Amino acid sequence: MDLPSGHALVTALVTGVLLGGLFAITALGLSLVFGVMRLINLVHGELIVLGAYLAFVLLEHGGIDPLLGLLVIAPALAVVAYPIQRVLLTPLMSKGAEAPLLTTFGLSVIAQNVFILVFSGDTQSLSTSYASDSVDLAGIDVPVVYLISFGLALALSVAAHLVIQRTGIGREIRASAEDAVAAEVMGVNVPRIYAVTYGLGAGCAAVGGVLVGLTFSFTPTTGVTYLLTGFAVVVLGGLGSVKGTLLGGLLLGAIESVGGAFFGDGYRDLIGFLVFLTFLAIRPQGLFGRRPA
Repeated sequence: MDLPSGHALVTALVTGVLLGGLFAITALGLSLVFGVMRLINLVHGELIVLGAYLAFVLLEHGGIDPLLGLLVIAPALAVVAYPIQRVLLTPLMSKGAEAPLLTTFGLSVIAQNVFILVFSGDTQSLSTSYASDSVDLAGIDVPVVYLISFGLALALSVAAHLVIQRTGIGREIRASAEDAVAAEVMGVNVPRIYAVTYGLGAGCAAVGGVLVGLTFSFTPTTGVTYLLTGFAVVVLGGLGSVKGTLLGGLLLGAIESVGGAFFGDGYRDLIGFLVFLTFLAIRPQGLFGRRPA
């Protein structure tokens, strides 16, 4: 193993942190849904891929820039996700954790097959002028899309934090997450709050999907990769914590990038998941999560 130079390490660290913004965005919806409903949403990866495919359709057939298309794609996925939670998942949540978990798994399999039928199994990407551009930051060559992802990660995290902490519906979300029964007694429409949260999670997944399409290529089964990455991020940061999800994404991006500089890019995922498993064993509540009772 050849040790990387100092410049190579700094480059790997900077680009890894910036790429971590993408990881944080793709994990934010997963974290919100679990934090409020204690639901492991296995179809989250397919929601990310759906966002990428919708951006692809708008770009190829309408000439609409993917980032501009977010103004349509994110609300569209939120609207689609709302009735899925309200009609399909909410009635199952009173029957234990297994029923909604298996339902989201079934939705994941169905979505993958629908993607293949509609878009084929070919690899796609979102080709724009800035998707392959880079800028020089103090001698470090940084892809423009990494900077965009990092900026959007900060903006989304701040927005989600403010909504949850400073708004009326945010108070209802916090109450439902803390004690759903007590929240209902106090007049909170918990099924509606669950559906709103699921819709917000899907909207965040849509943003992540567009950025994934701009940064990498994607196929109908790409969602599995980002579901696993999302698990790693939320475990590192703390389940249900918005600031933890942001920090967890940046941390995972830095670990994978620096690890790749030492051992080669082929080992990035392996290094990231080894750190994830180690962290899970040592501190299962994550950096900002609550310690299990």
